[in-house]
Amino acid sequence: MWFVTLLLLIFILGLLVMIHEFGHFIFAKKCGVHIYEFSIGMGPIIYKHIGKKDGIQYSIRALPIGGYVQMAGEVSEDDKEIPKEKFMCNKSGFQRFLILVAGVTFNFLLAFVLLFLSALIWGSSSLEPVVGKVTKGYPVAEAGIEKGDKIIAVNGKSVHTWDKTQILLNIKSKGDIYTFTVEKPDGEVKDYKIKPVIEKDKKGNNKKVFGVKIDTTRKYGFMQALKYAVLKFGAVIDSMAIVIVNLFTGGLGLSSLSGPVGIYGVVGESITVGIQQVIYLIAFLSINLGFINILPFPAFDGGRILFLIIEKIKGSPVNANVENAFHTVGFILLMILMVYITLQDILKLF
Repeated sequence: MWFVTLLLLIFILGLLVMIHEFGHFIFAKKCGVHIYEFSIGMGPIIYKHIGKKDGIQYSIRALPIGGYVQMAGEVSEDDKEIPKEKFMCNKSGFQRFLILVAGVTFNFLLAFVLLFLSALIWGSSSLEPVVGKVTKGYPVAEAGIEKGDKIIAVNGKSVHTWDKTQILLNIKSKGDIYTFTVEKPDGEVKDYKIKPVIEKDKKGNNKKVFGVKIDTTRKYGFMQALKYAVLKFGAVIDSMAIVIVNLFTGGLGLSSLSGPVGIYGVVGESITVGIQQVIYLIAFLSINLGFINILPFPAFDGGRILFLIIEKIKGSPVNANVENAFHTVGFILLMILMVYITLQDILKLF
């Protein structure tokens, strides 16, 4: 079983990276940028092919943790043998923006298509945080919340989806008390102060338990699937934005993040649930990859777009050495964070 899980993990990571890098690749080619290499994976090369017509090296590398499209002149002219008009840095601002944002766009498109197909084939449930069931003896039931009630806010922050509700319930709250603002079926709005109980999960980790489940009645049809894909895509983006903000404000700790080892565990759990859950996981990770990459952080696509915006504001390119140093430092910090998260995931296994 572990071998199947590992193969599926490699396939998923490879697919997401390939889609992302293909976005950069196809737009770079369309804009006339010279491309040295299109690589899936990092580290030592285990397979490569040189295109006869375009001369591009297509590579598969040993570590399935990333990939890249190596383009001429990403920051400055770096090869005297390449015509000046083939350097990315010499393309118009709009062309460079299209190339940089294409990877994220392709990840988002993949996620949307998968969410739509999943809902079209298997149906989808409402994303609204309407209570479908309360567990007797647990905080939510003891407070007086009932089946059919709709959660409209948590700790004063409005919620329209169960995704956002779950994220807010995982963020630290003073005294570990959460205020549920609930709309009753008759329209009455009431506030409930609820303190979750702490229980151990199957792995022995502490988790907050409120004792509430949402309505999971499934609906079918083309328009329902389209509506679900739109709303679910927006809900995941919204949840990720909340996570990023709270990582910086202290509402969430780094323990809430997962690296390849943590994702391996999630992949294993998805296999036991079925193909629909695997498809959802791919869509979820694709949105994650796209969202993270568009953040204005060094070494990410968003960081490069940030320099493009700065260039347009000041009317001239940022010093190439400064930009290279910025991205190099960012990449090193990113690798340190990845190592930390991976070690954290390994420790969770024990």
